[in-house]
Amino acid sequence: MKDLSEREHEVLVLVAEGLTNLKIAERLVLSPHTIRNHVSNVLTKLGVRRRSDAAVFA
Repeated sequence: MKDLSEREHEVLVLVAEGLTNLKIAERLVLSPHTIRNHVSNVLTKLGVRRRSDAAVFA
C-alpha cells in the first residue's frame, strides 16, 4: 500500500479506529512525537491531508 512501512500501516489502522495520537502512542509504547511523525508520513505517502481521508485506506 503506497510503500507504507509495517509500523506506518499499524498506525494507520489505529487512526482508522479513531484513536488519538496519544492513545496510539500508549498502545504501541512509543512517544506521541513519534506517532505524529508516522501519521504525517502516512498522509504524505497516501496523498491526503486529513486523518479521516487516510482511514479509508486502512
